Amino acid sequence: MLDIKFIRENADAIQEAAENKNIKINVRELLKIDKDRVAIMQEMEELQAAKNELNQKMKMAQNDEERQTIIAEGKEIKIQFEAKEPSLKKIKIKFEKLMVKVPTVTASDVPVGENENDNRVVYEKGEKREFDFTPKTHIEIGKDLDLIDFERGVKVAGFRGYYLKNDGAALTMAIMMYGMQKMISKGFSLMIPPTLIKEFPLFGSGYFKGAEFTEEDEIYRVANEEVDADGKTKKENKFLVGTAEPSLLAYYSGETLDESQLPIRMCGYSQCYRSEIGSYGKDTSGMYRVHEFMKIEQVILAPADVEATEKLQEEMIGISEEMHMELGIPYRKLEICTGDMSAGKYRMFDSEAWMPGLDRWGETGSASNFLDWQSRRLNVKYKDKDGKKKFVYMLNNTALPSPRVFIAILENFQQEDGSVVVPEVLRPFMPNNKSVIEKIK
Repeated sequence: MLDIKFIRENADAIQEAAENKNIKINVRELLKIDKDRVAIMQEMEELQAAKNELNQKMKMAQNDEERQTIIAEGKEIKIQFEAKEPSLKKIKIKFEKLMVKVPTVTASDVPVGENENDNRVVYEKGEKREFDFTPKTHIEIGKDLDLIDFERGVKVAGFRGYYLKNDGAALTMAIMMYGMQKMISKGFSLMIPPTLIKEFPLFGSGYFKGAEFTEEDEIYRVANEEVDADGKTKKENKFLVGTAEPSLLAYYSGETLDESQLPIRMCGYSQCYRSEIGSYGKDTSGMYRVHEFMKIEQVILAPADVEATEKLQEEMIGISEEMHMELGIPYRKLEICTGDMSAGKYRMFDSEAWMPGLDRWGETGSASNFLDWQSRRLNVKYKDKDGKKKFVYMLNNTALPSPRVFIAILENFQQEDGSVVVPEVLRPFMPNNKSVIEKIK
């Protein structure tokens, strides 16, 4: 969400940003509604001021006749005030529905494009392995080495369900442990945040496309009744997170920090849940696109300084790249075009790993700079050295997602005899420092 003053002063730039991001909104319509909203609010403020003035007159009234005149005037003001309340409520709803769709104006050098096909490859790093044999997919490797069971996963969990087994489970946990250790070494505070959360963190972080949840948001909703500490039963929508980002960003919601605390670096390990409604028909087999997985997420809360956030975003991307390099996985960096960015993003990069069995690049991370778009929704501020309150700038990036890094390791480190070499940095986290995953005899 943007400051309405900024929108008034930059209407054309915001309209252009919306069109570049394929967001349907008429900024001029919003400003017309805003003008009407402000006018009604001013009228109601004037009526309230008149009412306050009458209250003072009542205290000074000399006789009953004066008091009765004041009371009559007060009743008339009350009628006028109450008559305007429905109009204000109605126009506020219209205003807020449009405000939540207003996009951040992207950096001037972000590529303008329609969709993911217009994203720009910044660079590729790491050597793609030349195989002396036809590489298998992670699906084949997982079955041969008894690492993954898709059939029973579907039986128990439904479409996109799976079991990780034996060294498959161990390797996945090793990836997560390695990622957590790396993030701690980089100065990030480790958290295991809630994965069952209220509406406001998802709205605040932008995971609701509008002001309220819809099925298009690809988020699982849990609508069970629950019992509060006082024993009262209530029914409140809760949601399963698709990433630790909303929970981490909302940690300081409604609070005012001190500038000396910034930047705040947090990382969250969590289970993640995604309905993947919008991905119907895509990647229907294997682990590339699943409903449930583990991930480590990076989040930074920064001062309101665009240049500083650009450097912090590069820092976050650098950590992810360092992990890809240490794992020995070829990777590339993409700069995301306007048409493939959500409303709140100022700049966005993706990391992709090479998956030889699938013979393609696969996304393993996404780094986004939102400036104050999320913090305004979540009401996270800080007080600068002059005592002025400002909204923090918020950034996030995937550190490591379990399934896609798991895929990349199986497919890049497979051997002709069917075994898989464990990357050296993961061996300390494997049972008995295992270096090779082989078929169980």
